[in-house]
Amino acid sequence: MHDPLHQFEIKTLVPINIMGWDVSFTNSSLMMGLAVGLIVLFFGTTGRRGQMIPGRIQMIAELIYQFVANLARENIGKGSEKYVGLLLSTFLFILFGNLLGMVPYGFTFTSHIVVTFTLAFMLFLIVIVIGLFHHGLHFFSYFFPKGTPALIAPFIGVVEMISFLSPPISLSVRLFANMIAGHIMLKIFASFTVDLGMFGVMPLLLNSALTAFEILVAAFQAYIFTVLLSLYLHDAVHLH
Repeated sequence: MHDPLHQFEIKTLVPINIMGWDVSFTNSSLMMGLAVGLIVLFFGTTGRRGQMIPGRIQMIAELIYQFVANLARENIGKGSEKYVGLLLSTFLFILFGNLLGMVPYGFTFTSHIVVTFTLAFMLFLIVIVIGLFHHGLHFFSYFFPKGTPALIAPFIGVVEMISFLSPPISLSVRLFANMIAGHIMLKIFASFTVDLGMFGVMPLLLNSALTAFEILVAAFQAYIFTVLLSLYLHDAVHLH
């Protein structure tokens, strides 16, 4: 039996216990560190060796930056340049996390909801801090749209509060579900290819097509996460 869920198992690489807390270094930790390292190496190298006429690597880095900068400008509006770094870091971290899981013997840390929820929750707190920084206590007027009748203001406030607090859940579940479903599907079709031997040509071709599709999904999920973050930043900066 080929277990399609085995690929999501957390494995301890370096056991660490601090005052009863298990903070061991795992395969998930390794992939997160590798993702951050690759991002720093990629942009550090292209930034240090920047040329007037960019080479291929520098051109890719500039295209990615410009892509995120345009996204921020379209969704956040005035003052968007302040948040390009946050959006770019989020986009690349998720993208590299998704793609590293496509590498043989790699591990997709974005397939664990504890990772995606923690990331979404941290970004959500950052959005709140940005809103408070811009508007102070007036930020809480976001939950009471202008012109709301006093009679239904408490009800509208509760609805707006729930709507505002839902992003960490929706963002984390969407990313987690897409990654785990795609990898399970690839694992199942890969097992068909092995089990059928010389008759596994069709499953092999299908799995190749699904792999290409999964790479597109990995990039698309990073894009969707970043777009939604930019929209939440717009609400925090400009309110209603």
